[in-house]
Amino acid sequence: MRRGTRYGVLLGPLLAGGAPPDLVRRAARGLGLPERGAYAVVVLAGSVPEAAVAEGPDADGTRWRWCGPGDGAGDVAVVLLGAAGPPGALARLGKHGAGPGGMSPVVGSLAELGAARRLAGTALLTCAPGTREVVRLDERLPTALLVSRPELSARLLAEVFGPLLALVPAERAVLVGTLEAWLECGGSMGRAAVRLRCHRNTVFNRLRRLERLTARSLSRPRELVDLVLALDVLRLSSAPP
Repeated sequence: MRRGTRYGVLLGPLLAGGAPPDLVRRAARGLGLPERGAYAVVVLAGSVPEAAVAEGPDADGTRWRWCGPGDGAGDVAVVLLGAAGPPGALARLGKHGAGPGGMSPVVGSLAELGAARRLAGTALLTCAPGTREVVRLDERLPTALLVSRPELSARLLAEVFGPLLALVPAERAVLVGTLEAWLECGGSMGRAAVRLRCHRNTVFNRLRRLERLTARSLSRPRELVDLVLALDVLRLSSAPP
């Protein structure tokens, strides 16, 4: 039976939140799941491969209950986590090419699925356009704060990266790519140069120019936070860097 047709009626009220205790108990029986346990909600955008939607149990005991699309998103899964925890569930989704998607923090009961559903939706919003990643909210909290307040995100981007965004796209992409590489290499000029296949001094000069344009220093922690958050906003933008 196609996902969503079997469990949608039972999962719908739980995912909406505020279900009374007697409804939670009836839903638990109908779903074949315990009222209390280590649960997470996954929200996926777009179509999901059939191979990804088996109910389980998986090898580690993880069990899945799928619900059809809702709120403009793709399929939603309630996951009773097994021994491998959230990483195990994410590995299964990645193996089958499901995504982009977001996973909620772990909650302790079916009665908490409403809040988990909302947080999973927020996690989905932190996925960059065009990616197939499925991400945990707990690993994207700063970015989740940004997507939760789009008007402030837009202001942050304009305030921090305004002069950078005024450059021609190719020039801007070089500076943004250098900053990304430097951050991914733990602030090492040498490692960033190897990744970018250029001289260490080239990385240094690009980053100094970026500092001048943004009026922020990579060596000052608070100003570095501004740059990292603005970079996240730019990454989530539909426009290329």
